[in-house]
Amino acid sequence: MRLLRSTDLALRVLMRLAVSGEASPTTRDVAEGMGVPYTHLAKVVAELQHMGLLAARRGRGGGLSLTERGRTASVGAVVRAFEGDGDVVDCEGPTPCPLNSACRLRGALRRAQEAFFASLDPVTVADIVAEPTGALLLDISRAGGPPAP
Repeated sequence: MRLLRSTDLALRVLMRLAVSGEASPTTRDVAEGMGVPYTHLAKVVAELQHMGLLAARRGRGGGLSLTERGRTASVGAVVRAFEGDGDVVDCEGPTPCPLNSACRLRGALRRAQEAFFASLDPVTVADIVAEPTGALLLDISRAGGPPAP
């Protein structure tokens, strides 16, 4: 299973904010540091704010900060919210699958998808920034972006 780009960005924003301490980077700062377009990140930030996982303040002294709910959020819940509850495969698409009425694959894939989400449910944002990850995130943030390959 491959995550949507927005899901990846959401998790990385939460991780970045979880280690920012008192600093409140702007959406633009985070986008530049992550090397992603501002417009893409702004949509993700808006959804995370709507979910109550981060706070965004405008104007002078504004910026982004992780809420307590964001720090304790389940990674599984965040992934579900961004990925949606659609099937892994589109059996009903423009050319419906001829096996649709007797297919057992769709159910097996649904169970696998739920197992994937369930394995992420007990993991929190705080868990995924524990050492040594947190220190590396701070180093990357101070340097202004990811290290060159």
